[in-house]
Amino acid sequence: MTSSLTESLTDQEDLQIRSAYPSTRLTVADLEQLQGILCEAHLDYQLELVEGKIIIMGPSDIVSSEIGAELVRLLLNWVKPRKLGRVFESSGGFILPNSDLRAPDVSFVTADRLKQSKRYFAELVPDLVVEIKSQSDRLKPLREKIQSFIELGAKVGILIDPDKRTVTIYTPTDEPVVLRDGDMISIPELLPGWEVPVTELWSSDFE
Repeated sequence: MTSSLTESLTDQEDLQIRSAYPSTRLTVADLEQLQGILCEAHLDYQLELVEGKIIIMGPSDIVSSEIGAELVRLLLNWVKPRKLGRVFESSGGFILPNSDLRAPDVSFVTADRLKQSKRYFAELVPDLVVEIKSQSDRLKPLREKIQSFIELGAKVGILIDPDKRTVTIYTPTDEPVVLRDGDMISIPELLPGWEVPVTELWSSDFE
């Protein structure tokens, strides 16, 4: 057994022991340690840190993934030519003021708040966070995740439900607004002039 493998196993055992005690709050450093262990084992999982606990998430269904990719495209087509900020997909991690590390399905940060990206997690709250319900998701945790971002300073949160074909928009001051087919999505607080039909998000069938 090589020295590096021995160290990895020791780290893994230490992390398992620390995780076994509810009073032990794990940190971003612990999450990075677990990422290293998974990488060595050729396992690709997305991790989040919520209230001192590491959450491991598997791949999403392809309908949700396609919606996320389409929304990123629609945002980038407006944001990038105007240099309004940065758009991130589901792998982009944010270290929040409460020490959580979360990764929205889609997020946006204005240019004045993130003038340059660095090779690490962003240490701020995104201005826009989007969650897309996957086949196995329950709506309540997704609403709670968006609400936690809003409470920490996000200006707009969006919950997309492909099953019901709805788009719900959350802001700090107003009641949630539910949009359906025939409605237009707009974010005047962040992207004045940007409008997209709700139907633009849904997957198309090829003849």
